[in-house]
Amino acid sequence: MTTNKIGLIAGEGKMPVYIAQKAAAKGYEVYVAGAKGNAKEEDYKDCARVFKLFRLGQLGAGIRFFKENGVTRVIMAGRVQHTSIFSNLMPDLRGAKFLASLKNMQTKNILSRVMDEFKKDGIEFEHSALFLEDFMPAKGVLSARRPTEEETQTVAFGYKTAKAVAALDIGLTCVVSQSAVIAVEGMEGTDRCIQRAGELYRQSAEKKSSVAVVKVARPNQDNRFDLPVIGKGTLETMHQAGLHVLAFEAEKTLVLDLEDVIKLADKYKICVMAV
Repeated sequence: MTTNKIGLIAGEGKMPVYIAQKAAAKGYEVYVAGAKGNAKEEDYKDCARVFKLFRLGQLGAGIRFFKENGVTRVIMAGRVQHTSIFSNLMPDLRGAKFLASLKNMQTKNILSRVMDEFKKDGIEFEHSALFLEDFMPAKGVLSARRPTEEETQTVAFGYKTAKAVAALDIGLTCVVSQSAVIAVEGMEGTDRCIQRAGELYRQSAEKKSSVAVVKVARPNQDNRFDLPVIGKGTLETMHQAGLHVLAFEAEKTLVLDLEDVIKLADKYKICVMAV
């Protein structure tokens, strides 16, 4: 069995690109199956041995792509826009049979079942943060600005709330103010959730109070898919929305471009903490 090959099912964003780059730097041949409408071939020109786009639902074609290239280990990384379900879903025969067999359309169920299908053909999924272990900070305050006592209490409430929402497979992020929930992440993704929370807070707040954006992993998170991720864009969106506290689950959240994230946090006076 060839051991220096790794497959990558890539959605949008920097995470899959960084994985491909780091894997290539370690001497791996990287074979990328990109989700159409999400992954961009030009991002992988210097690190992928082969790049090929697939529409969502092309399960049989995706499995054949890896098998034909002798790939037996695969990583799934990057966000797939939920709207792609409506615009880019074009299942092949195996994909159609798979979709018909699903009892529910929750993300956790779908992805777990997809991995089972790959396993039937001898392809195993790896931890989705493989090669990115240094991107997951331990507990502590990362920014120069530390949380106030009120903000600490708000984060504690937000963490509990986000965990409950994540357990329902709705989203991994919530925005809270003291003991009130302002917004919960749904199909729109983290940035839109933050934007919506900023608008709601500005419209409804009678007086200033602590507001926190909190992101967590699912309870019993399957590390092979859908890990929580934050990056510079998260900080930019928070700044534009007028929100100044970001908390995320320690050792389970990927922070891309960590040094730049901290610089932005300090520039915008945003408290960033791993809890």
